[in-house]
Amino acid sequence: MKATFVAAALAGAASAGSIHHRHAHDAFRALEKKNYDNGTCGCTTIYSTYYGEATLSFPEVPATTVVPTSTSTSTPAPVTVTSTAVLVPTPVAQTCSTTGVYTFPATTITLSESTTVCAPSTTAVPSGTYTLGGVTTVVTTATTVTCPYATVSTSEGVTNSIVATTTYVCPSAGTYTIAPITTTVDKSTTITVPVVTTYPAGTYTQPEVVTTITETSTVVYCPFDIPSPTASTTAVSVPTTYPVVSTPAVSTPVVSKPKPTTYPTASSSSATPKPTGGLGGAPGKPWGISYTPYETSESGGCKSASEVEKDIAAIAAAGVSTIRVYSTDCDTLPNVGSACAKHGLKMVLGIFIDAPGCDASNPSVTEQISAIKSWAQWDLVDLISVGNEAVFHGYCQPSELAGLITKCKGEFSGYSGPFTTAETVNIWQQSDFSSAICGVVDVAGANAHAFFNTETNASQAGQFVKGQLDIISKICKGIPGIVLETGWPSAGNPMGLAVPGESEQMEAITSIVKECGDKAVLFSLTSDQWKSADTACGCEQHFGCAKALGISI
Repeated sequence: MKATFVAAALAGAASAGSIHHRHAHDAFRALEKKNYDNGTCGCTTIYSTYYGEATLSFPEVPATTVVPTSTSTSTPAPVTVTSTAVLVPTPVAQTCSTTGVYTFPATTITLSESTTVCAPSTTAVPSGTYTLGGVTTVVTTATTVTCPYATVSTSEGVTNSIVATTTYVCPSAGTYTIAPITTTVDKSTTITVPVVTTYPAGTYTQPEVVTTITETSTVVYCPFDIPSPTASTTAVSVPTTYPVVSTPAVSTPVVSKPKPTTYPTASSSSATPKPTGGLGGAPGKPWGISYTPYETSESGGCKSASEVEKDIAAIAAAGVSTIRVYSTDCDTLPNVGSACAKHGLKMVLGIFIDAPGCDASNPSVTEQISAIKSWAQWDLVDLISVGNEAVFHGYCQPSELAGLITKCKGEFSGYSGPFTTAETVNIWQQSDFSSAICGVVDVAGANAHAFFNTETNASQAGQFVKGQLDIISKICKGIPGIVLETGWPSAGNPMGLAVPGESEQMEAITSIVKECGDKAVLFSLTSDQWKSADTACGCEQHFGCAKALGISI
């Protein structure tokens, strides 16, 4: 059965955006990077498990009438779905048995008190052993930590996700990952890990969703809007985890990387002044391309510094002026940075958020902030993006992301350039997101993929992306928009009118560059075998656009 995740604020076909994948990283990358060893801390674990009614991972909506409109000659009969009431505002699963246009009515629920439940988080991984989930905490002195964590319990043949509590007694300062799950897979697969998700008291609304289904037996997940706290309410950190469903998802190679021995503390530096000037390149020319320093093989290890330098030299020779990176792993900053300095290219830096924990106490985020501060080659940096679809994937609430962006502005005291975050246009259009984010960014960054709009063919790709850029440029008053990711695959399965192929990719990339190449980052330099092939489009391994841009690698 196929599945898709539909954001509620889609503005017609124009905001189909990037619901298909997690781009250059997956959640397990940072979890693997942590590699923390709790075996030497002398901790004592005391388990207290609380049982009760089974928690619904994806509760269904009240009686709903779904009227699909088929594009075939025979129109399927209307389908009426009767289901139980929503208990908590986790994304609502709707099954579409036939193709057509479906309308899911708005639903509102009210929680009278804070509610903690188990929700599934899924991660696509290649073969190997992975330690996932758990709760990570940083302590600055000897202390006892008690916290809830998600696990599974089997009783009389029935397996349920439950919330348990564990108490760690740790004798010294350090970073501890509590109750992770370790699993081994012998082939590429999707791992599901239960995650503790807390919803504060409030009213939650799942707006009406209208979507076009192009494959039978498709499951659509309709998320709830998360209410912003009022002035009279104490803000609550809510690590809402929306599931990453089985639409095309990019898996990421496991790369060993030494963990830092220290983590930076909060800086007292004031926020940097809002920069002036503009981003982008020459009209009709490609401005930027996304780059990850991984080998393209199925193993996907880190490239050497000389291999990275060769790639960057080829990009520069083709007239592309900017490199977008997503994180700091695989020696991205020293290797890519040195090559960019040598060949006269600029960089868009990234802080990648790949799990709930949208603040600087998240060890993965802390590590990246520390790496950027230590590197500090600010003359190479045109833009810093804090997060890549972190709200879309449920890792951050808008207010949390705004706080992290502000935190980064204080940490990077030597940097006076612009900050942004990368989200799909439909996320930017949500009022709670724009109201929280517009005041802390200097440019509005959007990921916009024409291929995943089923009504757009290759020749129309540039018009689609330009339309997304126009939308994003009007959301935050006085703040310009920029496209931080867009592309077209050279192979895979058609998505409606969007057909992959080498000639189609050439046509689409040419169209995008013509319409808005000076304000767009193309995705991506290489096609990568370490990405998942098991997706609806079968295209995630084929987004490399070097040939279409005349880059010789």
